[in-house]
Amino acid sequence: MILVVDLSCRDGSLSRDEFVAPVERLLCRNGGVAFTTRHYTAVGAPEIESADAAILCGTALMDTGYMEHPELFRWLLSFERQVLGISSGMLALAAAFGGSTEPCREIGMTDVNVLAPDPLFFGREVFSAYAVHDYAVRVPGGEFVALAASDRCVQAIRHRSLPLYGLLFHPPEVRNEWIVERFCELVDRQSP
Repeated sequence: MILVVDLSCRDGSLSRDEFVAPVERLLCRNGGVAFTTRHYTAVGAPEIESADAAILCGTALMDTGYMEHPELFRWLLSFERQVLGISSGMLALAAAFGGSTEPCREIGMTDVNVLAPDPLFFGREVFSAYAVHDYAVRVPGGEFVALAASDRCVQAIRHRSLPLYGLLFHPPEVRNEWIVERFCELVDRQSP
C-alpha cells in the first residue's frame, strides 16, 4: 500500500484536485495500486507502519504552510521504504534531513538534464518537465545526490543510502507520468 500525502494548506482544499488527484488516478491506472491518502497533519503511526511506500504530493505555488511544520515529516528519517516527494514534497523531504531552500522561481516547461544514472530515469538523458515553484532545494550535504537539473536549479535528488527521491517538477500533472510508473515498479521490486 502506498501512502499518498496531501501537503495542501488544509485537508480537503481545492488544491487536492490539482496536486493529489492526478497521483491517485495514476495509481489506479497503474494496475490498481493500493493506496490511502492522508493530509500531512493527519499522518500517524498506523499509516506509516502499514505503508510499503509514500508519495508526498505538490501544492499550489503560494501554499507553503507545510514548511512551518518540518517536525511532521521527521518520520521520513526512519521510514526506509520508497518515497517520492513531488515539488513541495521534495522540499519537505529535504527539510526533514536538514536541507534548506533558496529562491528560484520557475514556471512552465523546462529541459531537465539527467546528471547521474538511476533506475527512475533509466534511458533518459534530457526530458521536458513542467515546473511551478518559487523555491529550490539546497541539496542536503552528503546525504543526497543530485540526479537531474534544469539550467536554473536541481530538479531531482536521491538519498545516498535510503530509497528516497525528490522531484521539483510535476510529473503526474504534466507529461511525465512515466516517472510515477517507474516509481511504482521500484516499490513492487522492494515489496515482500
